[in-house]
Amino acid sequence: MDQHGCAKNQVDGEILISKLIDDGFEHVENSDDADVIIINSCGFIESAKKESLDAVYNTRAAYPKKKIILTGCLAERYAKLFKESLPEADGIFGNGDLLTISEFVKSVTGSKSKKKTLVQVSKQEGVCCYNRKHFMNFKNSAYVKITEGCSNHCTFCAIPLIRGELRSRPVKDVIAEIKALLKQGFFEINLIGQDLAAYGTGVTDNAIFKNADGRSQLSFLLSEISKLKGNFWIRLLYIHPDHFNADILDCVKKDSRLLAYFDIPFQSGDTQIIHTMNRTGSKESYISLIKKIRKELPDCALRTTLMTGFPGETDEAFANSKEFLEAITPDWSGCFSYSREEDTPAYKFKNRVPKKIAKERAAILEEIQESITASRLKKRINKEYDVLIEELIDGEEDTSFAIGRGWFQAPDVDGAFVVRYEKDDINAVKAIKPGRVVRVKADRVSGVDIDSYFLKDSELNK
Repeated sequence: MDQHGCAKNQVDGEILISKLIDDGFEHVENSDDADVIIINSCGFIESAKKESLDAVYNTRAAYPKKKIILTGCLAERYAKLFKESLPEADGIFGNGDLLTISEFVKSVTGSKSKKKTLVQVSKQEGVCCYNRKHFMNFKNSAYVKITEGCSNHCTFCAIPLIRGELRSRPVKDVIAEIKALLKQGFFEINLIGQDLAAYGTGVTDNAIFKNADGRSQLSFLLSEISKLKGNFWIRLLYIHPDHFNADILDCVKKDSRLLAYFDIPFQSGDTQIIHTMNRTGSKESYISLIKKIRKELPDCALRTTLMTGFPGETDEAFANSKEFLEAITPDWSGCFSYSREEDTPAYKFKNRVPKKIAKERAAILEEIQESITASRLKKRINKEYDVLIEELIDGEEDTSFAIGRGWFQAPDVDGAFVVRYEKDDINAVKAIKPGRVVRVKADRVSGVDIDSYFLKDSELNK
């Protein structure tokens, strides 16, 4: 499978592969050995769409006789269009009922027509789950989807068009999946959804949720996770700032396994732009939110996302975003320029910002963030951390290195720990393996990474 897009789409890809394996198909790593090549696409913004389509074109050029199936968000969003305009794909499979993939693959491989593109787009209901056996993360780290779709309807965002309105999984189902993953040896569980703050809404039968005694459903879920035994990390990804569940802070304070890592995509620091995005917050309220979180959890890690070039973003509005970024000083932030997406409300907005200016503004915010990240990482030097090892690097002479992540570093998007150890250190060689957790001491900042060294006899899990 050629995988594109976000962590939520990655989970879908893992479900597709696992279901195919269970139904008798063989998964191969090299496309040369495959009869069917699946391209799991992203359709969120223009650059991602282009990347996914290029993958289809390039795969068809490289393998003219193989069957190619386009799945994922791009396939869902443009299924009708691609049926007529994308002959390079033999099949278009949406992201509704993923568990019908085997039947669809059989239909594609059994089709004798070389010109007909088969299409299947299922009704989007609930949150499609499956007992995954194939994972695309580094060893012992997994994503668990607790919601699907989104009902926030930000004016720039096509997610509701692609994945529908928000739907939540029952608490008991999420707990059961986490238990199964822990039993398999997973250490890091990343809870994902388009907006975790909305967890518990968008269900047809509210009886599937127990009485949370006035707490948010996300807080209730975390309290249930805290009842599980063992050593693990639970990380929360993507919490809408307008709905941030303040009661989760108490959960995190009570259980160190619930990481004090908060990914809150603010998108802008200008109040007028925020409201034009169909959000209810403001520059001031968002700064207050960050102050509240840091007051409750001083050592927390914060990540955000900012957008430049949204229609109507004046020089003054951009200046507000710069001031906002400098005020909240997140440990990490990503920045991207606005992508005009058809069928979203913002598509018709006037006062569009030239792409060149949007990119220049994004570069300015990225430069500011580099300085902030370096400053915040320096505060973590000379301290000990548990690090989840991801890969090994054979160094020169007597020293080897490993790449891993601490609790304040999310997979794929943040910096990492570079752990050095002596090749003749038997304890280190035995302990430092992908998927293991070891104790290290941070001693230097290197860009967005932290150089560290292994502390002997420090392995935490086997």
